Amino acid sequence: MSSINTLWMGVLRRFNRSAHDRRIMQMAVDVDLHAPVPEGEPVVFFNASTRLSGMSLNAAFSLLCSWSLRLSGLPVVYYYCQRGLPLCVLGTNPRDVKTSPPCPECVKQSRVFYSGGEVKPFDLSINHDLEAAIDSLSVDQLMAFKYQAIPLGELVLPSVRWILRRYHLLNDESTRLIYRQYLRGAWSIYISFSTLLDEVNPGTVVVFNGMSYPEAVARWMARQRGIRVVTHEVCLKPFSAFFSSGDATLRSIQIPPNFELSPVQNEELDKYLEQRFKGNFKMAGVKFWSGMDQLDDSFLKKAERYKQIVPVFANVIFDTSQAHANVIFEHMFDWLDTVKEIITHHPETLFVLRAHPDEARPGKESRESVAEWVEKNGLLSYENVVFVDSKERISSYDLIRRSKFVMVYNSTIGLEASLMGAPVLCAGRSRFTDYPTVFFPADRTQFNQSAEAFLNVDRIEVPATFCENARRYLYYELYRASLPFDPFLDEDPYWQGYVTLKKFNWEELLPENSVAMKTFYEGIVLDKPFLIEE
Repeated sequence: MSSINTLWMGVLRRFNRSAHDRRIMQMAVDVDLHAPVPEGEPVVFFNASTRLSGMSLNAAFSLLCSWSLRLSGLPVVYYYCQRGLPLCVLGTNPRDVKTSPPCPECVKQSRVFYSGGEVKPFDLSINHDLEAAIDSLSVDQLMAFKYQAIPLGELVLPSVRWILRRYHLLNDESTRLIYRQYLRGAWSIYISFSTLLDEVNPGTVVVFNGMSYPEAVARWMARQRGIRVVTHEVCLKPFSAFFSSGDATLRSIQIPPNFELSPVQNEELDKYLEQRFKGNFKMAGVKFWSGMDQLDDSFLKKAERYKQIVPVFANVIFDTSQAHANVIFEHMFDWLDTVKEIITHHPETLFVLRAHPDEARPGKESRESVAEWVEKNGLLSYENVVFVDSKERISSYDLIRRSKFVMVYNSTIGLEASLMGAPVLCAGRSRFTDYPTVFFPADRTQFNQSAEAFLNVDRIEVPATFCENARRYLYYELYRASLPFDPFLDEDPYWQGYVTLKKFNWEELLPENSVAMKTFYEGIVLDKPFLIEE
């Protein structure tokens, strides 16, 4: 029965995809028919790491925005891969790295997306000198590899870590093969994108994420020439996007110093938080919690034996945000090593170490997990430690309510804990640490001093501005920096995390008819921040 259901779901998915592709192509025809003769500096769109087939959220954001610009009279160029990468990020099978990516499927989808537009597909460019230079290098040498002064090893590194689901790379043939293939792909992009920049001379390059290696190379090259680069990522609200001339993966926001929430805005934020605290939310189309469990009697009984509770919230070590986070500690596990020392010296305190739920996401399970670190370091034998694995559903918010203070690396839970009035000791740079929302020490010494002070003092004095600023920040992120694409998108009924186009008229894509398109247009043309105007 199971195999029949799987077969039937595959049929439905293919049928749904074919119907959706026809809808995309019809909208592309409408855009082409109604777009005026383009004038001005061209805008290049590139997002090779968003999808293979189907339409991911970021692929949808890019396509919809490009259509809107074309309808507004701007020249748009689509740069896309036409078997130009020996191994792309999403086409990598880490269990069998010699498997070729599904190029025919991906190229076919690209032709659907970009039908009627000006396209610049790129093919594979082979450099035999590069091949010889990287052939016998170790992983450490590949990480530091430069070619013609281009930091290819550095640009490729986040993608290798992401696809292998680990921070510390093994020096084995499988890892070296992926690294070499990504370096070859990076060089292929360097050659073809150089030609494109010479021919097109764009005013702006719009790329997904900016961290995955194809887009990272294009971003680096454009910036070397002084060309503005805009990156985009999914935001917290469903079907919402964050665009930035900086790092979309950091999601830093400039909030006016005089901004205060009105009673209506406070009520709106409270309604969002009410659902969030129940676990009723999605991120990038993925629902992490099917439900949340309250703290059980056995935990509460154990907690009674201790003076205080300190939750410790970890992150996903391979996440692209970690490149921004590592300013105090070398990496998250370096921080956890310090936390272990603190735990050892404070037997009177119950520490609850929680792994991030994304560590166990099906198909993207971490290969360097907090659970492994806990076992390796013997923390399961510590009387004053409770470890909550990534698949457990206990409520983090119940933990926060009972805590003396909270320790986080760079997780969103740190912002939420501050919203709840809890003292938060943050160890990694996050999007909210640029504002006074949490205690964020300047270095290791200050971190250790703060942890000791918090553990020993009777009551931690939290500046009132922390909670106020946390509310201001989250409201701004949700309702000013999150561009809403829900008028155009629905969830794909057969593919979690993917989307389909709603039925809409081409005129709805014009900036005057869409808040998201107006904000994006003014960000591109007028160089305004990508923030919705009040």
